[in-house]
Amino acid sequence: MPGVISKHLTQLSSATGIPETSLHRAICVSVVALYYGKIIHPKLVSLMAQNSTLNPKRAARKDLNDNKQDVLAEQDSTEAAIKNIEKLGLQKENQKKNPTVNKAFLFQLQKLLKIMVPSVWSRESGILTSHTLTLIVRTFLSIYVAMLEGRMVKYIVRRDVKNFSFMLLRWLLVALPATFINSMIRFLESHLAMRFRTRLVRYAYKLYFDHQTYYRVSNLDGRLENADHCLTDDITAFTSSVAHLYSHLTKPILDLVLITVSLYNIGKGMGGSGVPGPLLAATVIFLTGQILKAVSPKFGKLVADEANLKGYLRYIHSRIIANAEEIAFYNGHKVELNHLNRAYKAVCDQMISIFSQRLWYIMLEQFLMKYVWSGTGMIMVSIPIILGNKDPENSKDGGVSARTQYFTTAKNMLASGADAVERLMTSYKEVVELAGYTSRVGNMLDVFKEVGQGQYEKPSIKGNSKSGQRQWETLRLTVKHGVPVATGELTEYSDGVISLDDVPIVTPNYDVVVPSLSLKVVKGMHLLITGPNGCGKSSLLRILSGLWPVYRGKLHKPPAEDMFYIPQRPYMSIGSLRDQIIYPDTLEEMKNKKMTDKNLDMILQQVHLAHIVRREGGWDAAADWKDVLSGGEKQRMGMARLFYHKPQFALLDECTSAVSIDVESQIYQAAKDADITLLTITHRPSLWKFHTHLLQFDGEGNWTLEPLNTETRLTLKEEKQRLEAQLSGIPRMQDRLQELCVLLGEDSTTPDSQEAETSSSD
Repeated sequence: MPGVISKHLTQLSSATGIPETSLHRAICVSVVALYYGKIIHPKLVSLMAQNSTLNPKRAARKDLNDNKQDVLAEQDSTEAAIKNIEKLGLQKENQKKNPTVNKAFLFQLQKLLKIMVPSVWSRESGILTSHTLTLIVRTFLSIYVAMLEGRMVKYIVRRDVKNFSFMLLRWLLVALPATFINSMIRFLESHLAMRFRTRLVRYAYKLYFDHQTYYRVSNLDGRLENADHCLTDDITAFTSSVAHLYSHLTKPILDLVLITVSLYNIGKGMGGSGVPGPLLAATVIFLTGQILKAVSPKFGKLVADEANLKGYLRYIHSRIIANAEEIAFYNGHKVELNHLNRAYKAVCDQMISIFSQRLWYIMLEQFLMKYVWSGTGMIMVSIPIILGNKDPENSKDGGVSARTQYFTTAKNMLASGADAVERLMTSYKEVVELAGYTSRVGNMLDVFKEVGQGQYEKPSIKGNSKSGQRQWETLRLTVKHGVPVATGELTEYSDGVISLDDVPIVTPNYDVVVPSLSLKVVKGMHLLITGPNGCGKSSLLRILSGLWPVYRGKLHKPPAEDMFYIPQRPYMSIGSLRDQIIYPDTLEEMKNKKMTDKNLDMILQQVHLAHIVRREGGWDAAADWKDVLSGGEKQRMGMARLFYHKPQFALLDECTSAVSIDVESQIYQAAKDADITLLTITHRPSLWKFHTHLLQFDGEGNWTLEPLNTETRLTLKEEKQRLEAQLSGIPRMQDRLQELCVLLGEDSTTPDSQEAETSSSD
């Protein structure tokens, strides 16, 4: 291709009479000008415009003047996905600010470092010390190797084969520990990242599982929906970045200090001044840093947005997995595929944006650090040689070999020093990326702590209309920062009493279902809870279980070990068949309770599941029990847990809806015989006879509590159903009577109206 172009240029030159060199120069200038005008200049303008938005007043004016143009940006899908994340609460409010290197970042990083390195005598401190010593040894080896290479070149110039061979042997011998040290640096860096991750994961898991935070953070709080992504990917990225940056900051700093001292000494040895070279290098490095800082993209915000978009994509996937059956029933795969495509496109657009901005930034960075610094290094090396007034050796070659040795040694040291400075300069964007990871991990831990302390936020609800706040205040709820806060009193005693005094039922979205509820349930008082959908039946059980906060009044209840909640869809854990019954106990805890497999056999007989042990291959059989067991078997397994734990109170939420009526009755009778007080939500009249009181909600916030007369209530219900069936047939009978009258040509007057007419005529 170059030959063809050169041939055409030669022909053009001979035809026009213009020198070929002039044509070459004109074409090169045109290409460079076009490249700069079309690509480089617009990119620099956009980068400077982005950095100018750091001025709040200028940013405000820009938002007012260019609001319409901003809407038509090229990353519409990315912005739309970020808006969806904000609507879903996947992005914390203070996280929307650009993560950058500031006091907040340093404060968060300090807190996380205290978690990862708890003390000076910890294992992490030992690894850090070993890593630091290895980096120091590597720096000294680099300087020693540079000096050896300088001596080797000197002996080559002198044609001294003997000394050259000796230096070459020493160089090869040094290579063995040098390669080991290099490998050890990578090993210690990876090991340090793993230890950091282990510390941070254990700390985060403790917060996540204390005070039922794993439930509250996703149901009562809206700031952190993708906790799984934060607990896995974000912590891994953060710890790897910290360990990597420690190596890439510590070693360059050591290299710079030691290499500067060495260059100063060998420069003085050549009879020149050791000050001008380092001063020139410091000036060029400072100017390079200022230029790169001025045009550097906001890598922290870009990385944080990318992490949020990846979390949103995972969130869409998890929604499809969790609701696969419903989506399949509705045949809604096209809609879900569109959601996935949009989320994936947003991730791709964000990554392409990062790649594009890195392209131009790295190009400018490489130009300054490779070519400008190389020229500066040549000047630094030449100053002692040109201006030096001392002949290092009175040799026959006039000091040529000594100057060659100096030049080679200084050049190698400068290369190492330039590499160190380059790593320091390029590490700035890695530090900014670390700020993004630090922000996400630090915010996650802050949310866990606040949720564990009962402080909840719903960004989608926060700042609602004043009418909603007035409604909450009318219902005597304490409102702070635009949302109700829990100020109720919760006490736990093992006295066999559940007492609610002026306790409202408030959902996680702050909807008040029941303004005030006051009741008392004592041991042996079996309570049946009924009402329409959404009236607060299951919400009451969640409050009694301690899952939802008490916003007002007083709640007195037994401790958690004396209450056992069984939902309509029992949870099947990972483990053996035995683990399904004793959950959440372990095998050791089961043995401590003096329970054996024979006791479990008797429990399974009570719930009519004795055949399960033989069918599945014994108590130690392991399987995916949520798929192996049918719906009715899973519900009976949930009741088996009730008989294993034998609590004082059982909170039963439609927990036997898939069990036959006869088996269900036997299970409830066995529960009563075991002295377990039942609080049951059910729509089956067959279970009324197992309860003594009825709590009925009307769906409008009102409720009634009364003794339950099962026989009378069943008789009334049967009469009600019989009358409803009779009344439902009257309209059809009247329509049929009119049809018959039309066919017979008779008057369609009903018998009652005929009697009325006869009596009136009399």
